[in-house]
Amino acid sequence: MRAVILAGGKGTRLAPYTAVLPKPLMPIGDMPILEVVLRQLKVAGITRVTMAVGYLAELMRAFFGDGGRFGLCIDYSMEEEPLGTVGPLTLIDGLDEPFLVMNGDTLTTLDYRLLIEHHRASGALLTIGTHVREVKIDFGVIESGPTGLVTQYVEKPTLDYRVSMGIYVFQPEALSYLRKGERRDLPDLVKTLLGENKPVSTYSFSGYWLDMGRPDDYARAIEEFAARRTEFIPEEA
Repeated sequence: MRAVILAGGKGTRLAPYTAVLPKPLMPIGDMPILEVVLRQLKVAGITRVTMAVGYLAELMRAFFGDGGRFGLCIDYSMEEEPLGTVGPLTLIDGLDEPFLVMNGDTLTTLDYRLLIEHHRASGALLTIGTHVREVKIDFGVIESGPTGLVTQYVEKPTLDYRVSMGIYVFQPEALSYLRKGERRDLPDLVKTLLGENKPVSTYSFSGYWLDMGRPDDYARAIEEFAARRTEFIPEEA
């Protein structure tokens, strides 16, 4: 199977680090986060990877090259201007079989093979990897009735939400709902598919997942990788 890695963003939430490095090249331990991802994809049976690049693309090409040293075939699709999270797919030729799409800065123990198998069995045009994220509310939450009388008071609750992991499996047909070169994000495509009564599936994952978006997330990723390295790179066990 082929994978598309979205690696064209500026990573502004990780500034000033990303002023000199694209976020997928940010190191955790002795390798960049995207190298960890590539090693995982190779184990999962992925043979070809297309990187959708833009910001500091020359550094991405210089580091990963043609993918030979990772046992992969890597090519690149250049974004001249930001196209969102699914717009870049319209610039890539040859996506005529089911393919994986993911962000290049995700640290996870997800078994991509299970996600792909779930997608194939679902019959959906798109499958979204999901994870439960806890959100802590630092205030007392009040519920009241129509007359304003308090019906419930919960002090600083923790709410659970099922969120997208930034990892997806597409059927080629899903691309027919996108226009070439148009900026589109994943939620836009999902809403379009649902509006057309097309099936969209989810895959629930309860293992480790971290979106390396903010400085505190980056620091946490470094700590977690050092403590649990062989969980992220089983081939080193």
